[in-house]
Amino acid sequence: MVRMSAEERRESVVRAAIAEFSQRGYYGTSTEAIAKRVGVSQPYLFRLFPGKKAIFAAASQRCIDDMRELFEKAAEGLRGEEALHAMGDAYVRLIQERPERLQMQMQTYITVAAAEAEGEHEFGELVRAGWGRLWDAVHLLSGADVDRTTTFLAKGMLINTYAAMGFPPEHRVWQGMYPDAGATGRLEKCSDE
Repeated sequence: MVRMSAEERRESVVRAAIAEFSQRGYYGTSTEAIAKRVGVSQPYLFRLFPGKKAIFAAASQRCIDDMRELFEKAAEGLRGEEALHAMGDAYVRLIQERPERLQMQMQTYITVAAAEAEGEHEFGELVRAGWGRLWDAVHLLSGADVDRTTTFLAKGMLINTYAAMGFPPEHRVWQGMYPDAGATGRLEKCSDE
């Protein structure tokens, strides 16, 4: 049997945490469930991460960082609208193929709001910094102006909302989402694959 390094084990904890937190949220997920999914004891889990907040923060940060990397790969060699459309297509494929990523995003926003309401601002600052890097990446990769960058990300959040609520690709709410690129066609194509 091949032993995993601590870093490999940390990586498996982050993947398990995304799967668990995406379904039950921060407050509904136990560290026991994460440890069980990974196949480690809770004490070992806490040798890798100082606590549940740190595990959730790592999972949330991973989702944001992975989204930024996805955009970077999709936009490689492209500029302007071509880059934005490539990033949009890649994102739609991601949430179709890995819905836990969308669910984890939604859980992250809920948890930021709950933490802020309790006067705990550290997690919100971490998430906002990650989103700032994501905004900067979209802006720089596409070469779009501030308004176009904001519109792209706003439409992405609307896509998140529609997808999280389970609107089928043919529903009228999808009309107008990148009509020149056919977002509903992309959603249908992804769901047919």
